[in-house]
Amino acid sequence: MALQDLTPQLRTRLSRMERAVGWFVFLATALLLFAFGYYIYHQAESKGWFKIKAPFFTYVQSSTGLKVGDEVFMMGFGVGKITKVEPQKPYEPHNVRVEFEVLDPYFRYLWSGGSYLKVNAAGFLNQRQLEVTRGTNGYALVVTQPVTVFSNLDELRAKITESPGKWQLAQDVFDAQTNLVFQAYNFLTESNLNLIAALKPESIYAYDHLEKDSRRIVASWNGKYHRYKIFKPGDDLAWVRAVETPPVSDQLQAMVSQVQAALPGILALTNQLTAVLGNAANATSNLNTTIVNAQPLIANFSAISGQLRTPGGLGVWALGTNGNDQIQGALTNLNSLLASTDTNLDVLSDQVGQSLENLAGITSNLNAQVQSNSNMLGGISKMVTDSDDLVQGLKRHWLLRSAFKTKHTNAPPASVKKIK
Repeated sequence: MALQDLTPQLRTRLSRMERAVGWFVFLATALLLFAFGYYIYHQAESKGWFKIKAPFFTYVQSSTGLKVGDEVFMMGFGVGKITKVEPQKPYEPHNVRVEFEVLDPYFRYLWSGGSYLKVNAAGFLNQRQLEVTRGTNGYALVVTQPVTVFSNLDELRAKITESPGKWQLAQDVFDAQTNLVFQAYNFLTESNLNLIAALKPESIYAYDHLEKDSRRIVASWNGKYHRYKIFKPGDDLAWVRAVETPPVSDQLQAMVSQVQAALPGILALTNQLTAVLGNAANATSNLNTTIVNAQPLIANFSAISGQLRTPGGLGVWALGTNGNDQIQGALTNLNSLLASTDTNLDVLSDQVGQSLENLAGITSNLNAQVQSNSNMLGGISKMVTDSDDLVQGLKRHWLLRSAFKTKHTNAPPASVKKIK
């Protein structure tokens, strides 16, 4: 049906429908474009497209396990990516140059004191990863404050006078004896600027700490010259020292080499263990034979222990079946002997008491006779004297003289007194 054949009412409805469909298509297209733009923005933000990227480079021995696009880590966080891995020229002292970038704000953790790059093993298939360590002191490796080189100190003095408390040193200042006079980051004033001018430096590196470039890195610390090096956009990179651990394959190869070197000793030890096990088998066989031979002994011991467990078994086993009767008879005889001994001791003690009484009577009578006869002691003394004279006479008799001879000694002769 042609459009001209439609009634005015249908034409009005159709035009309204076309207008609604047009608006729907327009809104759907706008919504789709907005969603697509938001997706691109979100991906760009997640990939750090809007963040400042600090470019770094380092040198490693081998590129094994490293490739462009691999993530760089710090404290377990992904902080950047590897941008280039390339070998060095034949005459270069290093093997492989690796370039990478660290996103804001993580590059602000990198300082000259304590920050370095670790190349760690990340798996058993030669994977490796880069990890930068957090610095604790020193100077920031990269900065976003623009560094200015002042060849004319009067110009710097004018800046300090115009904006006091804003300008800081971007270098270390040494005297003629290489003694450190001022450190980087020290604020510049009229007084210390005069001291620096007295050292007659060729130029002074300084920066306004309140001014920042929010788009890129502008300088990096050069430890050789003790100052910040101004970056050329897109050309310069900051150097980071690398500490490289050998790849897992090299470590496994070293382990295999050690195992191969130790293998002869292991085989010798295995032979010794075989000999020891053979000796142990022989000893076990001999022990089995010994146990078989000891079974009668064990049976006898079991029988003896069974006898000993019965009441009085120890006496029966030691003295025989008549041992108890013999011990009982011996104890009865011993009891009778002890009873008779007690009786005899009583009789003996009575006899000894009677003897002591008789001795006391004799001594009493002797004492009474001595007390009553006072000449008895004189008679006894005269009898002793006469007996001594008798013995002396017998000594001088010719027949009995030889019985009383004395042994001569070497005693010195008696001294003779001179008669005046």
